[in-house]
Amino acid sequence: MFLSIAVIIIAFILEIILNNFLPFMVGNLSFFTPMFIIVSLIVIYPFFIKNKTKYFFIAGIVGFIYDLFFTNLLFYNAIIFLALSFIISLLYRYINYNYLSLILFIIISICFYEGCNALIIILFNLVPMSFNKLFYKISHSLIINIIYGEILYFIINHLPNKYKKSSIN
Repeated sequence: MFLSIAVIIIAFILEIILNNFLPFMVGNLSFFTPMFIIVSLIVIYPFFIKNKTKYFFIAGIVGFIYDLFFTNLLFYNAIIFLALSFIISLLYRYINYNYLSLILFIIISICFYEGCNALIIILFNLVPMSFNKLFYKISHSLIINIIYGEILYFIINHLPNKYKKSSIN
């Protein structure tokens, strides 16, 4: 439990730091758009396989805190993160977890998150949105998130078992 909370806190800190230094305007989007909190939700799931309700609770709280720090829509990311955590639990049920499947999990999770954001933007007609803009946003966020996920998985996988209640592999 402590390790999973530490991973989420580190992800928040890294995301705050990188969001301050990387451009985030459409057309000027960096190739390194961080979504470390979503990646952290993927990586910490194996610690909660026996207690999924605690994982869903943590995902909801993380989404609420993400709303407080990054968006003006209260409970929006909490709901999205809960749905995302449900999808992550389904993926873990059907796909064996390793370095390659982590990449697939990250791609699916980022596509789901950005797809939900695009759907809300289209439904409420907030800004003009097209499939090209959605693909642009997804493609520019995959590079750093996959690298971060693989590094995080490597570090957690090589920690002694006394620091983790449930082993990843």
